[in-house]
Amino acid sequence: MITHLLYLHGFRSSPQSFKARWMADWVARHRPDLVWACPQLPPSPAAALADIRALTAGWPVAGMGVIGSSLGGFYATIVAETRGCRAVLVNPAVDPARDLAAHIGRQTMYHAADESFDFRPEYVDELRAMTPPTPLTRPRDILAIIAKGDEVLDWREMTARYSNGPLKLIAGSDHGLSDFESHVPDLLRHLSL
Repeated sequence: MITHLLYLHGFRSSPQSFKARWMADWVARHRPDLVWACPQLPPSPAAALADIRALTAGWPVAGMGVIGSSLGGFYATIVAETRGCRAVLVNPAVDPARDLAAHIGRQTMYHAADESFDFRPEYVDELRAMTPPTPLTRPRDILAIIAKGDEVLDWREMTARYSNGPLKLIAGSDHGLSDFESHVPDLLRHLSL
């Protein structure tokens, strides 16, 4: 049974994202006993992963679940692989080193347009250095929810990466999975929530 739940947001996102807030509200209503964490991740992937590891260091593997969206899905894959816990990925980034190389420079936050950060060239190297193994060693522990309508990431690449585990392929939707609520039952079932 899951006792600790971690939500990891995507690039330029935050704990204020629609999915993060939806899950926080669900936890408050249905599972207030859960240890819930949804940290603001720093732009440096190495720093983000260090923060995630520090936050979850004392969490019991058998009682731990992680949800990650986009870049957060990449981080969640690393957590699931290294900790041996269950994970649900929403339109996960497969090769963020390649994809984010075009975003080096000043970036604004989606949910706070007045806040910005520098995405530095060394961050691409950090992403490349932490890429999870291929094939994944624990594919059955990872449910990937992938939208064919994703306008940012290629659904075919995501599907190929996560094809050895449980997979939910959605005919339409979008990168942010604006119909997230309709897929929550699958998420809850996979995490035994």
